[in-house]
Amino acid sequence: MIVIRCRSLLFFRRLCHSSLQLPVPPRPIDSESCTNYIKNCSTIESLKCVHASILKANLHLNLFFCTTLISQYASLGSVSYAYSLFSLLQSLDVFLWNVMLRGFVDAGFYRKVMFLYAQMLDLGIRPDNFTFPFVFKACGCVQDLDFGVRVHYDAVNFGYELDVFVANSLIAMYGRCGRSELAREVFDKMPERNVVSWSSIIGAYAQNGQYSLGVSLFSLMLAEGFQLNRSVLLNVMACIHSEKEADDVFRMAMDHELGLNQSVQNAAVGMYARCGRIDKAQEIFNGIQNKDLVSWASMIEAYVQAELPLKALEIFRELILKGYGLHGHGRKAICLFNEMKNSTKPDHITFVSILAACSHAGLVAEGWDCFNAMSRDFELKPGPEHYACMVDLLGRVGQLKEARDFISKMPIRPNAGVWGALLGACRIHSNVEMAEVAATNLLELDPENPGRYVLLYNIYLSSGKRKEADQIRALMKQRGLRKIAGHTIIQMKNKVHTFVAGDRSHPQTEMIYSELDKVIYRIQEEGYTPDLNFVLHDVEEETKEKLLYVHSEKLAIVFGLLNSGSGSVVRLQKNLRVCGDCHTFTKFVSKVARREIIVRDARRFHQFKDGTCSCGDYW
Repeated sequence: MIVIRCRSLLFFRRLCHSSLQLPVPPRPIDSESCTNYIKNCSTIESLKCVHASILKANLHLNLFFCTTLISQYASLGSVSYAYSLFSLLQSLDVFLWNVMLRGFVDAGFYRKVMFLYAQMLDLGIRPDNFTFPFVFKACGCVQDLDFGVRVHYDAVNFGYELDVFVANSLIAMYGRCGRSELAREVFDKMPERNVVSWSSIIGAYAQNGQYSLGVSLFSLMLAEGFQLNRSVLLNVMACIHSEKEADDVFRMAMDHELGLNQSVQNAAVGMYARCGRIDKAQEIFNGIQNKDLVSWASMIEAYVQAELPLKALEIFRELILKGYGLHGHGRKAICLFNEMKNSTKPDHITFVSILAACSHAGLVAEGWDCFNAMSRDFELKPGPEHYACMVDLLGRVGQLKEARDFISKMPIRPNAGVWGALLGACRIHSNVEMAEVAATNLLELDPENPGRYVLLYNIYLSSGKRKEADQIRALMKQRGLRKIAGHTIIQMKNKVHTFVAGDRSHPQTEMIYSELDKVIYRIQEEGYTPDLNFVLHDVEEETKEKLLYVHSEKLAIVFGLLNSGSGSVVRLQKNLRVCGDCHTFTKFVSKVARREIIVRDARRFHQFKDGTCSCGDYW
């Protein structure tokens, strides 16, 4: 206590001799009014003034007042000063530890939270049900699954695993760490759930791309009588990829008086963009009053789509594009970005979106301008996701050497997103040599992602390097990795139909294949020629054509033509990147059938109409 008093008196003397005009509480100050004075402080300056008066009244020796001071300093954002007081105390209970954990979580010092938790256990302090949510949030934010699992074990050992608040935070942590199956295990074990429980598990599925599971759980939540709130709504909106589901959810939001909430409107912009309804996204955006930065960023992201993240943002994470940029309207995104700069300052996320728009529209000069503007005009330091966008932009237009040089000059270590962008560009431009460089780095950083191996395998195979391709396949088998199976889904009359290549399980199989033959004959008369480069099997030419004709998107398109009214739009989703031949096929079908066809693949939207695609054959 002597140390505390000496340091506090030094602080008090500095405070008294400063030129700050601080509100001074009535004197003499007594123990009865002390707590109220502390809690009523709304600024750090006023709190320090009260603190000084407490020192003068010799009330600083009271542990209760010290605890109140630490809490208030932390709540006002002065975590470092709160921690300096905290570290000087000798009698620390779990409440004070929780105060510090919360302060560091709110300040974004997640590793410090994890360090404090470990220190707390070492000192024999028993955590409670308030402790674990703070630690789980920190683990999720830095995606430290190993530490999170250890804390999960602690929660079990201390008897808090089934506590609703602890379990909810645990679900969120596993979701952020990409382990939605573990999140679901926790959810299923809960003896009681609240609306936060449902929101957390739906959010876990949304973050990990398991959208249908998220939507199914949302329906189950409503069936069990839980009321819709803003958090649940935002999470389920992230799962929606069907126009009808989007309409239903947005109508539900309006019925619950949540539709005019700005965060809901921002999310609705992205939701409708994912469903191919960029017009509806624009309509909602135009109706947002007093647009903030998130509103502008949401509309730009409606033109392009970044997954990061997630994970990244996490996202950030690998970028997945949506909206106008994905619809081939990159210049519109640039115009909106320039308009936004006049009213509000863009942030890191906004730049990810606009750079992705430039990439998918081939706007190299504009992309460089935006990238350079980050540090030059807005004092923002580019992160890995921004560098990945630039590599993708340069690579797509064939500037592979420039992309490689750009990577070599990066001030930070290239991550999987950067090398993945280069590898994807090598696939487009058949550059085997540079693909090997990108793959070597990529497989070291991301060895468990089967998509990386498949991409390199395809590059080798399309270049005639059968031996090297076989080695990649053998490596996948050795590591227990499997290629993600391609499929296409189409919703018709409130029912989802899924097709895979060569699918003959559908009840309308005979009709679909008969109509497919007719469609192929008609588009061949218009000039369609199958591109056999997209059949990577070592078989005869005639067999290659047959394999090409039964790709899942072709079957889904024909099914859509058969089961929808004349002139209606055919909408489908492909879980992988649409191949070049299917892209050409769909352009011809849109022309001869006089139908608009909208395809969302793993990279972007394609709006086919009158024999052309909105992407301009650039994806």
